[in-house]
Amino acid sequence: LKCPSRRTIPEDYEMMRTESASITEIFFFPFFFLLGWGGFHSFMLRTSAGIRAICGRSRGRCHVHRKSRGAGGDASRSRSPHRPVAWRTEADPDDAVPQPPRFRPKRTPGIQPPLNSAQSPGDIFSKFFDDEVLKCLCENTNKSAAKKKEKGKTFAWKEITPEELQKYLGLLLYMAVCNFPKMVDIWRSNTIFHVPFPATVMSKDRFMAINSNLHISDPEEDVAYGKKKGTEDYDTFHQVRPLLEMMRSRCMSNYHPKQHISVKERMVAKPTKWGLKFFVLADVNGYIIDFKPYTGKSKLSSEKGLSFDVVTSLVDKDSLGSGYIVYCDNFHTSPGLFQHLKKQGFGACGTYREGRLGVPSSQENALHKRSPRGSIRWIRDGDLLFVKWVDSREVAICTTVHPVYSGDTVLRWQKNEDGHFESVSVPRPTAVTEYNKYMGGVDTSDQMLGTNSVLCKTKRSNRTVFQHLLDIAVTNSFILHKELCISKQQKHKTRQAFQEELAAHLLGVCLDGKPEFPSQGHFPVPTSTRDMGKRHRATLGRKQCTVCKRSTPWKCQQCNVGLCLVENYS
Repeated sequence: LKCPSRRTIPEDYEMMRTESASITEIFFFPFFFLLGWGGFHSFMLRTSAGIRAICGRSRGRCHVHRKSRGAGGDASRSRSPHRPVAWRTEADPDDAVPQPPRFRPKRTPGIQPPLNSAQSPGDIFSKFFDDEVLKCLCENTNKSAAKKKEKGKTFAWKEITPEELQKYLGLLLYMAVCNFPKMVDIWRSNTIFHVPFPATVMSKDRFMAINSNLHISDPEEDVAYGKKKGTEDYDTFHQVRPLLEMMRSRCMSNYHPKQHISVKERMVAKPTKWGLKFFVLADVNGYIIDFKPYTGKSKLSSEKGLSFDVVTSLVDKDSLGSGYIVYCDNFHTSPGLFQHLKKQGFGACGTYREGRLGVPSSQENALHKRSPRGSIRWIRDGDLLFVKWVDSREVAICTTVHPVYSGDTVLRWQKNEDGHFESVSVPRPTAVTEYNKYMGGVDTSDQMLGTNSVLCKTKRSNRTVFQHLLDIAVTNSFILHKELCISKQQKHKTRQAFQEELAAHLLGVCLDGKPEFPSQGHFPVPTSTRDMGKRHRATLGRKQCTVCKRSTPWKCQQCNVGLCLVENYS
């Protein structure tokens, strides 16, 4: 049956419905008692639905079948959810490939002057922890210690200086390389694991005093800010906000990214259940360009959701320029975000989740569980290209800058008919190839941060953030060192060798030489004197060792304190 004209639809439809009901009553009414009311009602619904399908009638209107505007008869523009578009294969032509955005960076990509002339790890690191950062930390730490003393806490304290703070940072990096279970373990002396060097730089009590009083924000402002707790104006990171913002500005000023950048979330201090979440913008080499801590819902949040707000806040046209291609995972990818980035002059590519608003839900010519490895399906919706590919599992990716297929292949192991594995070449979409190539910036940074990290278990989250910011500064410094060596065609240091040399620079010692002990000129002498009788010299002349508290017949000649006689003791 053909669909009648619009003017004859109501009359013909009523006639056909009446005839259908009459036929049903004549031939199928005796089966009413056998099928029951439920089966009979279901049959009636199927009969009327079949008549509506024949007439093409839906919601009281007749759909007129027109030829699609896209190539090959399929639509190439956005469609209504009531009219799903069929998936195409890689053999179908794609005539609507968009032109890639023109790359116009705000600055010349790469290391920015005057850092491009730096050589040593200490010079590069000083561009992140410069005099302004050290001065801020020293002032607020001294204020915090003075405030604690006013409250009645008793501890030995003298004001910290930038030079001493550098030694504190150097000891943190030194501990990360040595990897002791606890901070205080490097000062142990009564064990075979005794390390003599840290005591020559700073005593244990002084280090722990600095560590417990280290404060980033102004303590006076913390009191006023604490009154805002529970309101929308309260910032959970206000105690580390000064260092956080200074580190962000220095990461952006010392290096400008290349064209391909990635956005991804990072969990600090994982695999703990309650870690800190950061959203990171990174270059393909792992350099952290910008980052943003997750603080929960705020008054600045938009109606488009967290995944949209994070990308738009990190990918800033005023600071980066235009023409960048942003790669993100399925948490951030959405058609609305990609269209917004397209209007801002950015390209975008990322895996997506099924069921998101604007994502094709068509099942016509779609992939299924038994689709062979390497099968490709795609739908183009304006500037958006949705691609599905079968590898070890199904991969769904969306892009605004890549074609469907450019002839890329990848080798995979596959079992043949004899039961043996053989290497076969399977086609791979262009977007998947580019995504695997440029999305690993944040993962590369995470791997470097996990190498000799200064993170240790703490009771305060602001201390964890401080340690993470120190790791970011060291890791970015190492990446800049690699970029400088590559530009000069020199061999770069390893990650551990770089941190060892940086720690030696902060501690003010030479990395290759033996440490100089400050105890030169202090000689041990017996505590007993000749005036004592021979019978009492071994007992009355003994002193208590100031380190191990044992009784000892030796003392320091200059300090006049009891000490056990240990080789190379400082």
